[in-house]
Amino acid sequence: MNPKNTLIAALVAACGIAIASCVAVNAPGPTAAVAAPGAAKSSLPLPPPSVKPDKNGKVDLPNDQWAKLLPPAVYNVTRNAGTEAPFSHPYAELHEKGTFICADCGLLLFSSETKFDSGTGWPSFWAPIRKTAVTEITDNTLGMSRTEVRCSRCGAHLGHVFDDGPRPTGLRYCMNGLALKFIPAEAPKKPAKKS
Repeated sequence: MNPKNTLIAALVAACGIAIASCVAVNAPGPTAAVAAPGAAKSSLPLPPPSVKPDKNGKVDLPNDQWAKLLPPAVYNVTRNAGTEAPFSHPYAELHEKGTFICADCGLLLFSSETKFDSGTGWPSFWAPIRKTAVTEITDNTLGMSRTEVRCSRCGAHLGHVFDDGPRPTGLRYCMNGLALKFIPAEAPKKPAKKS
């Protein structure tokens, strides 16, 4: 095994991720063109337009309805708690200013201001945009205890949080890129030139 593959295997083992549950990045379904820096145009999932919160602000759809609305790869991650392969999604290397929303329901989840390069191959953040944007649940799968992170509005599986992140929180929200959608920040408007 070459050194790069050894490093990837070690990172995967450290995060407790089963490679067997890896999914493809580009899935069929509703998409928008979002280009990662230095990359060609990439198709990434949009939240389905028919997903609307109820009077309590929640989105509670049966799994068969989610399966019809979401691309298969997104459904596998967000509804079956799957995991994409490390280094497979362009958001891991995305360094633009903006906001990350839930791919399933569009809830604001993370700001690029809290994103950092964890070296794990998954988009990582030291805090959600608001603590109430995510729900944390004890996950005892794969023979270990971890903390799963879900969207607080629709329950989509986003990833896991670990206590090995940078200051100020010391946390690493290790998210699946397929569970997120990036909304670039608007560029500041330049004042009109006077003639």
